[in-house]
Amino acid sequence: MSLSSRLQRFSEPETLRMAKMGRELRAKGFDVIDLSLGEPDFDTPQHIKEAAKKAVDENWSHYPPVAGYPDLREAICTKLKRDNNLDYKPENILVSTGAKQSIANLIMAVVDAGDEVVIPTPYWVSYSEIVKMSEGVPVMIRTSATSGYKVSAAEVEAAITPKTKLFMFSSPCNPTGAVYTKAELEALADVFRKHPEVYIMSDEIYEYINYNGKHESIAQFDDIKDRVIIINGLSKGFAMTGYRLGYIAGAPDVVKACEKIQGQITSGANAVTQRAAIVALTTDLAPSHAMVKEFEQRKKVIMQLLRELPGVTCNEPDGAFYVFPNISYYFGKSDGKTTVNNSDELCFYILENAHVTTVTGKAFGEDQCIRIAFTNTLPKIQEGMARIKNVLSKLK
Repeated sequence: MSLSSRLQRFSEPETLRMAKMGRELRAKGFDVIDLSLGEPDFDTPQHIKEAAKKAVDENWSHYPPVAGYPDLREAICTKLKRDNNLDYKPENILVSTGAKQSIANLIMAVVDAGDEVVIPTPYWVSYSEIVKMSEGVPVMIRTSATSGYKVSAAEVEAAITPKTKLFMFSSPCNPTGAVYTKAELEALADVFRKHPEVYIMSDEIYEYINYNGKHESIAQFDDIKDRVIIINGLSKGFAMTGYRLGYIAGAPDVVKACEKIQGQITSGANAVTQRAAIVALTTDLAPSHAMVKEFEQRKKVIMQLLRELPGVTCNEPDGAFYVFPNISYYFGKSDGKTTVNNSDELCFYILENAHVTTVTGKAFGEDQCIRIAFTNTLPKIQEGMARIKNVLSKLK
């Protein structure tokens, strides 16, 4: 008896693994501070919860359409026009059980065995692993703090080969918080104009968590729009992680292909969540804006605390709710018992000695860094960073 060889192609997400280890330590009685998971620590806004309760009372309890309820797909189109000035019709929209499923649907729909998928690093942990599951070949473009962790048009041009099928990126970016400007996106669009065979996945799940003003989507360039697939959802901007709802906006043929795949795996997304999503997308965004203001305050505090760590450097994020400090200064250092050699080992060292969860940068394609989420209360962030500072001081 043996399990599928598919399991050897990809790894467990480090974000989930670190959160699991933190829970296990907490269950043993340790006071663990979680700075690892990309989940807003805010409750879902009351008016959205009321919509979910109403949906239960109105018996939205039957199988929904695979692609999503028509009025939800229409609401997503309304949101895309209102927030992004993008014109889509319901036939351009597919609703899924979270943005992660949206990404998996897309990759399975467009990538064949041996196809290359270009991914700038650092990237969200599951991009490369879902590509591997689909027998595609991830092609990484390593960016740096100097470039703001953003890829240039020239780098993308150099990475494209006759085997390239898809380009995947996020803005705002998880884990770096990098946000692409309109000019930077237009330069990338110029490259894709030369390569009509390449699809572009634009992950915009952190759209609302933007500290520099207006969000820009690469789908705004009409001549490549039919090859852009927007990934978005409700988890981050509406504090609805547990509701599990994501969606894509793209060309009808891509949407139909993704729907076909989803129909064999999960069918439609949760009916009650879909009804709540209509209200979330079409009503007052004030709770989302208030949440972002709180994240911005936390960002200022955590950046100041990072500056107090010897040898640590960090770009200030323009979006999302993470910092991605370079901690390589501590590689090769020891407390007399343990020597830290890489970001994996540093994260475990911090967890074991400070009881603070973080995520190794290696999982995101950058071993010089670790990811710290500021999705906890300000006192917890301050306490967590104080603990990290204390244990790092022991490494000589």
